Amino acid sequence: MDAIPGRPETTGSTVVYRNPWMSVREDTFRRPDGSAGVYGVVDKQDFSIVIAEADIAGSGPAFHLVEQYRYPLSRRAWEFPMGTWPAGAGGSPLELARAELREETGVRAEEWRHLGHLNEAGGFCSQGFDVFHATGLTAGVHAREASEADMVHALVGEDEFGAMIDDGRVVDAATIAAYLLLLRHRARPST
Repeated sequence: MDAIPGRPETTGSTVVYRNPWMSVREDTFRRPDGSAGVYGVVDKQDFSIVIAEADIAGSGPAFHLVEQYRYPLSRRAWEFPMGTWPAGAGGSPLELARAELREETGVRAEEWRHLGHLNEAGGFCSQGFDVFHATGLTAGVHAREASEADMVHALVGEDEFGAMIDDGRVVDAATIAAYLLLLRHRARPST
């Protein structure tokens, strides 16, 4: 195994853009070998994502998904419910997960399991996310924000969900990574 190199030393940092949802900074740094470098970093607050799983009698597991228009992609896409706290609000990742599930789908869950914390795009962005598995579901009325007015909600069987990944209806990396964490947890022997 190769030796682990030292950590670069940040020598300067300038915020070059900011809005209520993110900021972009440019850092200068010195590598362990003494050479200089520059790096652009997008800073965004962490989010929570929820795999709300229901059991459809005779059909097996199904997931609550939402579809919405994603402006940077210029398309609509299906994904697990997810989001961040609005400006001025805050709480734990679990409180955020509960709020996002309720807001986007109206669903409430009795049982919550934290599956892990992942990073969204570590090559350029500081944002991470907590993955939760929610069961014991009860339907209710959603309370979407104005920016989610075009959102669609559906309960999708697990086989169909897999087909949606295969055919490109689900392209959200956080959704697919969250599903992989769920599969890994299912494969572990219960203690």
